[in-house]
Amino acid sequence: MPFDSPIAGRSRIWWRLVPIVIGLAVVGYQYIGAPRFTNPETGRSARLGLSENQETTLGLQGFREVVSQSRQVTSGPAYDTVVRVSRRLQNAIGADEHMKWEVAVLDDPQQNAFCLPGGKICVYTGILPVTRTDAGLAVVLGHEMAHATCHHGAERVLRQNMTETAMMGVQGSLGDLDSGKQRALMGLIGAGAQYGMLLPFSRTHESEADHVGLKYLVRAGYDPQEAVAFWTRMAEAGGSNKQPPEFMSTHPLHETRIRQIQEWIPEIVATERPAQRGPE
Repeated sequence: MPFDSPIAGRSRIWWRLVPIVIGLAVVGYQYIGAPRFTNPETGRSARLGLSENQETTLGLQGFREVVSQSRQVTSGPAYDTVVRVSRRLQNAIGADEHMKWEVAVLDDPQQNAFCLPGGKICVYTGILPVTRTDAGLAVVLGHEMAHATCHHGAERVLRQNMTETAMMGVQGSLGDLDSGKQRALMGLIGAGAQYGMLLPFSRTHESEADHVGLKYLVRAGYDPQEAVAFWTRMAEAGGSNKQPPEFMSTHPLHETRIRQIQEWIPEIVATERPAQRGPE
């Protein structure tokens, strides 16, 4: 009968820990070596997985790719509205050498808009019936522009890289198990990372973009109560498409968003002042 001595057992445990220790060391190196950014709107410090120049380059590449594959609207009331609102928000945000603002209006029924790193904005015409007014559109654009100014994309890159490194360390520690057990354990650990780290991290970014975007909204001279009205309309536009439980989503529930915005409005109105209007 084979016999495992206590020493042999401890040795196997040690060798199983080695890949994890190495993985954690690399994660620490990735974090410490990453550039630091302090958000001027919130005071929150973060480490970024990309330099600002890298962000700008990738944002421009993504913008050109999306626009090249879409039917672009370059004139008319919808275009004029998007340009007018985006310029008003840009003026409220202020100068930033890394933000080369550019906007594209895309003829598409999607109820969506986004702002890529470096300030490249895409607005789908399908969102305009929900925004309805300049102020409603400013809610959407302020939120999306805040993602760019807060460097959320670069922060997510670092978090994703660190998670993948840690997962590789864990996988290395399971090398002596059969493939079925490896897959089962890695699936459990991956789900834990997804629901316990990555999704909450994404929801935090969404809430921060709501908060900072609300500041931009007030500085641009729009009524912040329009944010409550817009998200109420978005919830209604979803109709019977029930949102997944919040812990399974990259975004807060509409009810959470509306409640948070209602809580933030009094303080933001008391501390923020409309910026001097530039040309629109």
